[in-house]
Amino acid sequence: MSGILDLLNSDLGKTIISGVAGQTKQPQNKTQDVLTMALPVLMAAMKRNAATPQGAEGLLGALNSKHNGSILGNLDGLFSGGVDSNVLDDGNKILGHVLGGKQQHVENAISQKSGLDAASVAQILKVAAPILMGVLGNQAKKQNVNNPSGLEGLLGGLLGGSSTKNEQSFLESILDADGDGSIVDDVASMVLGGSKKKGGLGGLLGGIFGRK
Repeated sequence: MSGILDLLNSDLGKTIISGVAGQTKQPQNKTQDVLTMALPVLMAAMKRNAATPQGAEGLLGALNSKHNGSILGNLDGLFSGGVDSNVLDDGNKILGHVLGGKQQHVENAISQKSGLDAASVAQILKVAAPILMGVLGNQAKKQNVNNPSGLEGLLGGLLGGSSTKNEQSFLESILDADGDGSIVDDVASMVLGGSKKKGGLGGLLGGIFGRK
């Protein structure tokens, strides 16, 4: 898997989109739009959090235990009959930990661009977050990631894929466009296509989601 957005075009990704859409009772195309915008934001925020020793240790611990990829082994079971409340609670905790006080800001920004209300966006992210962690855990296991540098490489690879070095850094530059160190300072501008740095993620998402 060369990048996190490639996941959504794979068979696994289509299963995830279909399952999340069914669970949240939202159209599949809207669900895919939300996930295409949200997954890179969540990944970049995780990468920023993992840049500290404490953050890296916490994420590694989660990937080596609870989020080791086992959730991917039974997605049909996960979605049939509705996602378990424990999974939804876990998703809420993941979002709170990764995005912190910016969670509502992110959800509102994606809501404005996708055309779904913020509550529906929040539900989609809540269902998707544990699955995203499962994808990371699965990749960490495959690549035998057991230290912070390996974790940084894993997250960077999933974010950048086979892109150029300049493109690999676009998320970092846009997520903190004013340089104050805040994880997702300019995510609203980014998602809505009005970022100060037009060549980065704002431009990419503006192209993908150019329609009103």
